[in-house]
Amino acid sequence: MLCAVKARLLFYCLCLSMSGLLTAPLLWAQAPSPTPTVARALKPEMYLLQVEPRVMGTSISKPLGESQRTVFTPSREVGGEQRMASYTVEDFNKLGISWESFVERARKAADKKLATLKPEIIKDAAGKVLYAVYRGDEPIYASLIVAPSLAKIFEAQFGKEIWLAAPDRNALYVFPAKPEVVVNFSADLEERYESNAYAASEEIFSLNEKGELKAVAQFTR
Repeated sequence: MLCAVKARLLFYCLCLSMSGLLTAPLLWAQAPSPTPTVARALKPEMYLLQVEPRVMGTSISKPLGESQRTVFTPSREVGGEQRMASYTVEDFNKLGISWESFVERARKAADKKLATLKPEIIKDAAGKVLYAVYRGDEPIYASLIVAPSLAKIFEAQFGKEIWLAAPDRNALYVFPAKPEVVVNFSADLEERYESNAYAASEEIFSLNEKGELKAVAQFTR
């Protein structure tokens, strides 16, 4: 599935390049400000999934949604919302829950955080919505990728399925589930992923109305 969709992405990229359409810079580079946090948590969140390249994972990191190059690491907030720390094996065992139970709690925590945030909606010159982005200085934005409510939030704009990209910890991009749309921004996503010291994932994930998350492609070459 990953190879087939990636091939479609590359085909669209080639077609667009030949037609001269793949020339505009990524619009989010010109966005004025980070996504504002509407409400701060009263205490640090203990159930978060840090999104990381597979090679950066720990012994308790695991893939989700059939991801091949991305792992999700049980983590928690440290020092307010400005830092995340991965659990050690010892500290994770002290929680007394399974990895699967941690994931369920992390998804609920992601939904809770998502409710305090407002995305930037990026449109083209004609006013058509191209994509949305959550971003800021806090390293929790990539972790929002597991929030089941994301699909419901963007159903009116993008339909019952959305595609998600988190090239680094400080941003989460939301696209319609269309290869021809995502391919326009694949080079910029790759640059963010390759240049950021806190890279998150090079894969694109699908999220449907049932909250099912699945890796469907990658934006790196």
